[in-house]
Amino acid sequence: MDEAQAPPAQQPPADHRPSAEPLPLYPPVEPYEQGMLDVGDGNLVHWEVCGSPGGKPALVVHGGPGSGRSPYSRRFFDPERYRVVLFDGRSTPHASDPATDMRHNTTDHLIADMERLRVQLGIERWLLYGGSWGSTLILAYAERHPERVSEIVIAGVTTTRRSEIDWLYKGAGRIFPEAWERFQAGAGLPESERDGDLLTAGGDLVAAYARLTESPDPAVRERATADWCAWEDAVLSQEPNGSPAPYTGRPPADRLAFVRICARYFAHGAWLEEGVLLREAGRLAGIPGVLVHGRFDLAGPLGTAWELAKAWPDARLVVVEDAGHMGSDAGRGEVRAALDAFAR
Repeated sequence: MDEAQAPPAQQPPADHRPSAEPLPLYPPVEPYEQGMLDVGDGNLVHWEVCGSPGGKPALVVHGGPGSGRSPYSRRFFDPERYRVVLFDGRSTPHASDPATDMRHNTTDHLIADMERLRVQLGIERWLLYGGSWGSTLILAYAERHPERVSEIVIAGVTTTRRSEIDWLYKGAGRIFPEAWERFQAGAGLPESERDGDLLTAGGDLVAAYARLTESPDPAVRERATADWCAWEDAVLSQEPNGSPAPYTGRPPADRLAFVRICARYFAHGAWLEEGVLLREAGRLAGIPGVLVHGRFDLAGPLGTAWELAKAWPDARLVVVEDAGHMGSDAGRGEVRAALDAFAR
Protein backbone atom coordinates (compact mmCIF):
# COMPACT_ATOMS: atom_id res chain seq x y z
CA MET A 1 0.00 0.00 0.00
CA ASP A 2 1.50 3.32 -0.97
CA GLU A 3 1.43 6.40 1.26
CA ALA A 4 -1.55 7.94 -0.53
CA GLN A 5 -3.64 4.81 0.14
CA ALA A 6 -2.63 4.35 3.77
CA PRO A 7 -5.44 4.88 6.30
CA PRO A 8 -5.05 7.84 8.63
CA ALA A 9 -3.32 7.08 11.94
CA GLN A 10 -5.68 6.58 14.85
CA GLN A 11 -5.60 9.59 17.14
CA PRO A 12 -7.02 9.65 20.67
CA PRO A 13 -9.57 12.35 21.48
CA ALA A 14 -7.29 14.90 23.17
CA ASP A 15 -7.95 18.36 24.52
CA HIS A 16 -5.25 20.79 25.50
CA ARG A 17 -5.59 22.87 28.67
CA PRO A 18 -5.44 25.01 30.80
CA SER A 19 -8.66 26.86 30.36
CA ALA A 20 -8.82 30.55 31.26
CA GLU A 21 -10.34 30.11 34.72
CA PRO A 22 -9.80 26.73 36.51
CA LEU A 23 -12.64 25.46 38.64
CA PRO A 24 -11.92 25.69 42.38
CA LEU A 25 -12.11 22.63 44.57
CA TYR A 26 -14.98 22.03 46.98
CA PRO A 27 -14.61 23.04 50.66
CA PRO A 28 -13.10 20.49 53.07
CA VAL A 29 -15.47 17.83 54.29
CA GLU A 30 -15.18 15.26 57.09
CA PRO A 31 -16.19 11.59 56.90
CA TYR A 32 -19.52 10.57 58.38
CA GLU A 33 -18.58 6.87 58.60
CA GLN A 34 -15.32 4.93 58.94
CA GLY A 35 -13.96 1.60 60.05
CA MET A 36 -11.32 -1.11 59.73
CA LEU A 37 -11.88 -3.91 57.22
CA ASP A 38 -10.32 -7.28 58.05
CA VAL A 39 -8.78 -8.52 54.78
CA GLY A 40 -7.07 -11.55 56.29
CA ASP A 41 -3.48 -12.48 57.10
CA GLY A 42 -3.51 -10.10 60.07
CA ASN A 43 -4.14 -7.00 57.93
CA LEU A 44 -6.78 -4.36 58.63
CA VAL A 45 -7.59 -1.72 55.97
CA HIS A 46 -8.86 1.63 57.16
CA TRP A 47 -11.77 3.10 55.17
CA GLU A 48 -13.95 6.18 55.41
CA VAL A 49 -17.00 7.61 53.65
CA CYS A 50 -17.88 11.27 53.16
CA GLY A 51 -20.39 13.33 51.15
CA SER A 52 -23.99 12.27 50.73
CA PRO A 53 -25.12 8.82 51.93
CA GLY A 54 -27.49 8.67 48.96
CA GLY A 55 -25.01 10.06 46.44
CA LYS A 56 -23.27 8.47 43.50
CA PRO A 57 -20.67 5.96 44.82
CA ALA A 58 -17.03 6.81 44.09
CA LEU A 59 -13.77 5.27 45.28
CA VAL A 60 -10.54 7.25 45.66
CA VAL A 61 -7.57 5.01 44.83
CA HIS A 62 -4.34 6.21 46.44
CA GLY A 63 -0.98 6.70 44.75
CA GLY A 64 2.51 5.55 45.57
CA PRO A 65 2.42 2.61 45.83
CA GLY A 66 2.58 3.19 49.54
CA SER A 67 1.53 6.83 49.70
CA GLY A 68 -1.82 6.16 51.35
CA ARG A 69 -4.95 8.21 50.91
CA SER A 70 -5.08 11.95 51.45
CA PRO A 71 -8.03 13.92 52.88
CA TYR A 72 -7.33 16.48 50.14
CA SER A 73 -8.86 14.08 47.59
CA ARG A 74 -12.30 14.56 49.16
CA ARG A 75 -12.41 18.09 47.79
CA PHE A 76 -12.66 17.02 44.14
CA PHE A 77 -16.18 15.69 44.70
CA ASP A 78 -19.45 17.58 45.08
CA PRO A 79 -20.48 16.50 48.60
CA GLU A 80 -24.14 16.93 47.73
CA ARG A 81 -23.97 14.45 44.83
CA TYR A 82 -21.28 11.92 45.70
CA ARG A 83 -20.84 9.20 48.30
CA VAL A 84 -17.02 9.18 48.40
CA VAL A 85 -15.07 6.20 49.75
CA LEU A 86 -11.39 6.44 50.66
CA PHE A 87 -9.26 3.57 51.94
CA ASP A 88 -5.82 2.94 53.44
CA GLY A 89 -3.89 5.69 55.21
CA ARG A 90 -4.30 4.31 58.74
CA SER A 91 -4.23 0.61 57.92
CA THR A 92 -2.40 -1.84 60.14
CA PRO A 93 0.19 -3.17 60.52
CA HIS A 94 2.22 -0.19 59.25
CA ALA A 95 4.90 -0.90 56.65
CA SER A 96 7.40 1.30 58.47
CA ASP A 97 7.69 -1.45 61.07
CA PRO A 98 10.35 -3.91 59.82
CA ALA A 99 8.44 -6.75 61.50
CA THR A 100 5.47 -6.19 59.16
CA ASP A 101 5.14 -9.13 56.77
CA MET A 102 4.94 -7.81 53.20
CA ARG A 103 4.07 -11.10 51.49
CA HIS A 104 0.38 -10.22 51.39
CA ASN A 105 0.88 -6.74 49.94
CA THR A 106 0.66 -7.19 46.15
CA THR A 107 -1.48 -5.81 43.34
CA ASP A 108 -3.76 -8.86 43.48
CA HIS A 109 -4.23 -8.40 47.22
CA LEU A 110 -5.16 -4.74 46.73
CA ILE A 111 -7.72 -5.62 44.05
CA ALA A 112 -9.24 -8.17 46.41
CA ASP A 113 -9.29 -5.55 49.21
CA MET A 114 -11.21 -3.16 46.95
CA GLU A 115 -13.79 -5.83 46.17
CA ARG A 116 -14.21 -6.71 49.85
CA LEU A 117 -14.75 -3.05 50.65
CA ARG A 118 -17.32 -2.65 47.87
CA VAL A 119 -19.29 -5.62 49.17
CA GLN A 120 -18.96 -4.43 52.79
CA LEU A 121 -20.45 -1.04 51.86
CA GLY A 122 -23.24 -2.52 49.72
CA ILE A 123 -22.13 -0.76 46.52
CA GLU A 124 -23.10 -2.30 43.18
CA ARG A 125 -20.96 -0.09 40.91
CA TRP A 126 -18.67 2.85 41.63
CA LEU A 127 -16.71 5.54 39.87
CA LEU A 128 -12.93 5.18 40.32
CA TYR A 129 -10.67 8.20 40.77
CA GLY A 130 -6.92 8.29 41.33
CA GLY A 131 -3.56 9.15 39.85
CA SER A 132 0.06 8.06 39.45
CA TRP A 133 0.33 4.50 40.84
CA GLY A 134 -3.38 4.78 41.63
CA SER A 135 -4.10 4.72 37.91
CA THR A 136 -2.29 1.38 37.60
CA LEU A 137 -4.44 -0.08 40.37
CA ILE A 138 -7.60 1.47 38.88
CA LEU A 139 -6.90 -0.07 35.47
CA ALA A 140 -5.99 -3.46 36.93
CA TYR A 141 -9.20 -3.52 39.01
CA ALA A 142 -11.43 -2.25 36.19
CA GLU A 143 -10.08 -4.73 33.64
CA ARG A 144 -10.73 -7.56 36.09
CA HIS A 145 -14.15 -6.26 37.26
CA PRO A 146 -15.51 -4.01 34.47
CA GLU A 147 -19.08 -4.71 35.55
CA ARG A 148 -18.36 -2.99 38.88
CA VAL A 149 -17.08 0.29 37.40
CA SER A 150 -19.37 3.11 36.24
CA GLU A 151 -16.75 5.71 35.18
CA ILE A 152 -13.03 6.42 35.64
CA VAL A 153 -11.14 9.67 36.17
CA ILE A 154 -7.34 9.54 36.25
CA ALA A 155 -4.89 12.37 36.97
CA GLY A 156 -1.43 11.28 35.83
CA VAL A 157 -1.56 7.97 33.92
CA THR A 158 0.84 5.12 34.69
CA THR A 159 0.64 1.40 33.95
CA THR A 160 3.82 0.33 35.82
CA ARG A 161 5.37 -1.35 32.82
CA ARG A 162 8.98 -2.23 33.39
CA SER A 163 9.84 0.26 30.67
CA GLU A 164 8.15 3.00 32.74
CA ILE A 165 10.01 1.92 35.89
CA ASP A 166 13.29 1.90 33.96
CA TRP A 167 12.62 5.43 32.74
CA LEU A 168 11.85 6.78 36.22
CA TYR A 169 14.81 5.21 38.00
CA LYS A 170 17.39 5.33 35.22
CA GLY A 171 16.31 7.07 32.03
CA ALA A 172 15.41 10.31 33.78
CA GLY A 173 19.02 10.44 34.92
CA ARG A 174 19.87 11.84 31.50
CA ILE A 175 18.06 14.98 32.60
CA PHE A 176 19.34 14.97 36.18
CA PRO A 177 22.77 13.27 35.94
CA GLU A 178 24.14 14.71 39.18
CA ALA A 179 21.17 13.52 41.24
CA TRP A 180 21.14 10.15 39.48
CA GLU A 181 24.83 9.58 40.25
CA ARG A 182 24.06 10.16 43.92
CA PHE A 183 21.02 7.88 43.75
CA GLN A 184 22.80 4.97 42.10
CA ALA A 185 25.76 5.32 44.44
CA GLY A 186 23.50 5.80 47.46
CA ALA A 187 22.84 3.80 50.56
CA GLY A 188 26.26 2.12 50.38
CA LEU A 189 25.33 -0.04 47.36
CA PRO A 190 28.20 -2.20 46.12
CA GLU A 191 29.37 -1.57 42.56
CA SER A 192 27.80 -4.83 41.34
CA GLU A 193 24.31 -3.61 42.28
CA ARG A 194 24.51 -0.22 40.61
CA ASP A 195 23.12 0.53 37.16
CA GLY A 196 26.46 1.35 35.55
CA ASP A 197 26.32 4.57 33.59
CA LEU A 198 23.37 6.20 31.87
CA LEU A 199 23.82 4.39 28.58
CA THR A 200 24.84 0.86 29.57
CA ALA A 201 23.09 -1.90 31.45
CA GLY A 202 24.18 -2.70 34.97
CA GLY A 203 22.63 -4.08 38.12
CA ASP A 204 18.99 -3.86 39.13
CA LEU A 205 19.01 -0.64 41.16
CA VAL A 206 15.35 -0.80 42.21
CA ALA A 207 15.70 -4.40 43.43
CA ALA A 208 18.84 -3.42 45.35
CA TYR A 209 16.97 -0.65 47.14
CA ALA A 210 14.13 -3.08 47.87
CA ARG A 211 16.65 -5.32 49.63
CA LEU A 212 18.10 -2.41 51.59
CA THR A 213 14.65 -1.47 52.93
CA GLU A 214 14.46 -4.98 54.44
CA SER A 215 17.80 -4.66 56.23
CA PRO A 216 17.78 -5.46 59.96
CA ASP A 217 19.95 -2.36 60.48
CA PRO A 218 17.73 0.73 60.97
CA ALA A 219 20.54 3.03 59.79
CA VAL A 220 20.65 1.19 56.45
CA ARG A 221 16.88 1.43 56.05
CA GLU A 222 16.88 5.13 56.88
CA ARG A 223 19.72 5.94 54.49
CA ALA A 224 18.07 3.99 51.65
CA THR A 225 14.82 5.85 52.34
CA ALA A 226 16.56 9.24 52.29
CA ASP A 227 18.43 8.49 49.05
CA TRP A 228 15.31 7.18 47.31
CA CYS A 229 13.22 10.21 48.33
CA ALA A 230 15.98 12.61 47.26
CA TRP A 231 15.90 11.08 43.78
CA GLU A 232 12.09 11.25 43.57
CA ASP A 233 12.25 14.93 44.55
CA ALA A 234 14.93 15.62 41.93
CA VAL A 235 12.75 14.20 39.14
CA LEU A 236 9.93 16.57 40.16
CA SER A 237 12.16 19.55 40.90
CA GLN A 238 11.61 21.40 37.61
CA GLU A 239 7.83 21.16 37.50
CA PRO A 240 6.21 24.56 36.86
CA ASN A 241 3.54 24.14 39.54
CA GLY A 242 5.04 21.53 41.84
CA SER A 243 5.81 21.73 45.54
CA PRO A 244 9.26 21.57 47.17
CA ALA A 245 10.39 18.24 48.65
CA PRO A 246 7.14 16.31 48.14
CA TYR A 247 8.82 13.07 49.27
CA THR A 248 11.58 14.08 51.69
CA GLY A 249 9.11 16.41 53.41
CA ARG A 250 6.88 13.55 54.60
CA PRO A 251 6.86 12.36 58.23
CA PRO A 252 9.65 9.81 58.89
CA ALA A 253 7.38 6.78 59.36
CA ASP A 254 5.45 7.60 56.19
CA ARG A 255 8.72 7.94 54.25
CA LEU A 256 9.95 4.56 55.46
CA ALA A 257 6.66 2.86 54.56
CA PHE A 258 6.46 4.55 51.17
CA VAL A 259 9.96 3.55 50.04
CA ARG A 260 9.65 0.01 51.38
CA ILE A 261 6.38 -0.58 49.54
CA CYS A 262 7.32 1.34 46.41
CA ALA A 263 10.69 -0.36 45.90
CA ARG A 264 9.13 -3.78 46.46
CA TYR A 265 6.30 -3.21 43.98
CA PHE A 266 8.58 -1.79 41.30
CA ALA A 267 11.20 -4.51 41.78
CA HIS A 268 8.43 -6.98 40.87
CA GLY A 269 6.85 -4.91 38.08
CA ALA A 270 3.76 -4.72 40.33
CA TRP A 271 3.33 -8.45 39.62
CA LEU A 272 1.82 -7.52 36.24
CA GLU A 273 2.67 -9.03 32.87
CA GLU A 274 4.55 -6.42 30.87
CA GLY A 275 2.13 -4.18 28.97
CA VAL A 276 -0.97 -6.14 30.01
CA LEU A 277 -3.01 -3.10 31.09
CA LEU A 278 -2.66 -1.51 27.64
CA ARG A 279 -3.22 -4.79 25.79
CA GLU A 280 -6.40 -5.48 27.79
CA ALA A 281 -7.75 -1.92 27.61
CA GLY A 282 -10.51 -3.14 25.32
CA ARG A 283 -12.12 -4.64 28.43
CA LEU A 284 -12.88 -1.05 29.46
CA ALA A 285 -15.21 -0.56 26.47
CA GLY A 286 -18.44 1.03 27.66
CA ILE A 287 -16.81 2.65 30.70
CA PRO A 288 -16.49 6.42 30.12
CA GLY A 289 -13.14 7.80 31.20
CA VAL A 290 -11.25 11.09 31.46
CA LEU A 291 -7.44 11.09 31.56
CA VAL A 292 -5.88 14.33 32.81
CA HIS A 293 -2.12 14.47 32.23
CA GLY A 294 0.49 17.20 32.56
CA ARG A 295 2.68 18.06 29.58
CA PHE A 296 5.75 18.36 31.85
CA ASP A 297 5.33 15.09 33.75
CA LEU A 298 8.85 13.62 33.85
CA ALA A 299 7.99 10.95 36.41
CA GLY A 300 5.30 9.50 34.14
CA PRO A 301 5.71 10.98 30.64
CA LEU A 302 2.66 11.77 28.52
CA GLY A 303 3.28 8.90 26.10
CA THR A 304 1.63 6.33 28.36
CA ALA A 305 -1.56 8.40 28.64
CA TRP A 306 -1.54 8.81 24.85
CA GLU A 307 -1.23 5.05 24.33
CA LEU A 308 -4.04 4.34 26.79
CA ALA A 309 -6.38 6.86 25.15
CA LYS A 310 -5.80 5.14 21.81
CA ALA A 311 -6.48 1.69 23.26
CA TRP A 312 -9.51 2.60 25.41
CA PRO A 313 -12.46 3.41 23.14
CA ASP A 314 -14.40 5.52 25.67
CA ALA A 315 -11.58 7.60 27.13
CA ARG A 316 -10.90 11.31 26.57
CA LEU A 317 -7.39 12.63 27.13
CA VAL A 318 -6.91 16.15 28.50
CA VAL A 319 -3.34 17.46 28.21
CA VAL A 320 -2.66 20.19 30.77
CA GLU A 321 0.00 22.51 29.40
CA ASP A 322 1.18 24.01 32.72
CA ALA A 323 1.37 20.81 34.78
CA GLY A 324 3.80 18.05 35.67
CA HIS A 325 3.33 14.96 37.83
CA MET A 326 2.21 17.02 40.84
CA GLY A 327 -0.50 18.77 38.84
CA SER A 328 -1.59 22.40 38.74
CA ASP A 329 -4.69 24.44 39.49
CA ALA A 330 -5.76 23.96 35.88
CA GLY A 331 -5.29 20.19 36.08
CA ARG A 332 -7.16 19.94 39.36
CA GLY A 333 -9.95 22.01 37.83
CA GLU A 334 -10.17 19.52 34.96
CA VAL A 335 -10.51 16.65 37.41
CA ARG A 336 -13.31 18.44 39.25
CA ALA A 337 -15.04 19.24 35.93
CA ALA A 338 -14.91 15.57 34.89
CA LEU A 339 -16.33 14.43 38.23
CA ASP A 340 -19.04 17.08 38.10
CA ALA A 341 -20.03 15.90 34.62
CA PHE A 342 -20.22 12.26 35.71
CA ALA A 343 -22.31 13.22 38.76
CA ARG A 344 -24.93 14.56 36.39
